[in-house]
Amino acid sequence: MNPGKKLLTIDNAEQLSLKEIKDLYKAYINPVYEDVFSTFTIGSELVERAEGLWLYTRSGKKVLDATGGQGVLNHGHNHPRILAARIRYQERQRMEVHKTIFSPYLAALSANVAAMLPADLNYPFFCNSGAEAVDGAIKMAHKYHAGSRNHILYSDISYHGKLLGAGSITGSKELHFGFPKIPGTRAYEYGNITSIRQALSELRKKDGSSDVYAIFLEPYSASTGRKCDGEYLRELRQICDRENIVLVFDEVFTGWCKTGNLFYFMDHEVVPDILTTSKSIGGGKSSISAFVARTPVLQKTFGNHHDFVLHSTTYNGFGEECATAIEALNIIADDDYVSKSRQAGAMILERIAALQIRFPGLVREGVGQGTLFSIRLNIKTELLESALRVLPVNMVKQDRFVYQVILAGITDWMFSHYNVYTSFTPEGVNFSPPVIVQPAEIESFFAALEGTLEVGLLTTTTTFISNRLFKFLKK
Repeated sequence: MNPGKKLLTIDNAEQLSLKEIKDLYKAYINPVYEDVFSTFTIGSELVERAEGLWLYTRSGKKVLDATGGQGVLNHGHNHPRILAARIRYQERQRMEVHKTIFSPYLAALSANVAAMLPADLNYPFFCNSGAEAVDGAIKMAHKYHAGSRNHILYSDISYHGKLLGAGSITGSKELHFGFPKIPGTRAYEYGNITSIRQALSELRKKDGSSDVYAIFLEPYSASTGRKCDGEYLRELRQICDRENIVLVFDEVFTGWCKTGNLFYFMDHEVVPDILTTSKSIGGGKSSISAFVARTPVLQKTFGNHHDFVLHSTTYNGFGEECATAIEALNIIADDDYVSKSRQAGAMILERIAALQIRFPGLVREGVGQGTLFSIRLNIKTELLESALRVLPVNMVKQDRFVYQVILAGITDWMFSHYNVYTSFTPEGVNFSPPVIVQPAEIESFFAALEGTLEVGLLTTTTTFISNRLFKFLKK
């Protein structure tokens, strides 16, 4: 142990001041995190506890969390049934680790996932993150053809994760650095079936058979708000059947009722060969994900004595994680989260329509469904150029940077003046609450957004720059 350094206890951690926490971030996590988080007003607060959609800060504020934990919190923060399930597991001192002893929790959770999914999507493999699930699905699809095919197709706007495998089939500009890629990856244009046909025609073996082992698709792209219609999905399914290509749907973000159905693809009666899922399957408490295979895919890949442990991890299928997910799925079924999501989505669309009437020309549209929305604005950035002259020229020239600063100003104003915490993307202001969101909480969010827009973008942007961003840039 490093001489002169003392290990911190849980009590020590809970008593750290905000400054002490920031210092630890700079010294031991990444100083850039401290810089960026401190740019926003929420970086001046510490959350003491959380319940449902509400955050309670050490300074005494009650904050509406409209982010939904980026898809993790469909059940909200600290759902009482989720907490009770974990406490029960711990109090009974259940066994966690051994993979060579039958686990009732792994067995039950696997059966529950299969029961909730259509057709013969019967075989989940549980891991820890969405990117791990994607990597597992890549391996399974490649093994399905015994390594005889060499290419994998993914969409140009996809976001599948940041591991080397998942990152290799991610088209999002968020992954801007050229990390090594798995061989044989090729992008197609999202939503364009002709683009897929063109790629398939060019990726053939000498005998005319396909050299593509898998096509990955987010049926609903959570990062962009774009989605595939039923006709497109059915045609894609037909292509994969004809060419014997493994079709993989990534619903890591959009699963478990986020878009109004259990999974978006279930609206269109098209079943993939493999489904990847994560986020809210853990009820906001368990770090768990899965890739779920149809019966013939499992049988042909890992369903034999020689290959059944060809894909495994130390931590997959841990008992407490599985027990938590069992309860999370039962809550989804018992409380009819499908109906809750649809009802919330209808109300959100009504409030966006009212905003469009209140701010004609400014509020362009609301893109989304269920409890996954982006509110898009028509922003004339040239009107704010004078406010942005304080920024470094190269930074201002970055793709859509000015637009993002304006959106940052809106969300920061909502937090600092209305105690509403939300996020934004280059596309717009996000409203992605838990599925359990109540009408009054929807009203609170839109009242805050309306009040912020009434103040005016010039005021919110210049305030954000002068109070927050300029201090960040001077560091």
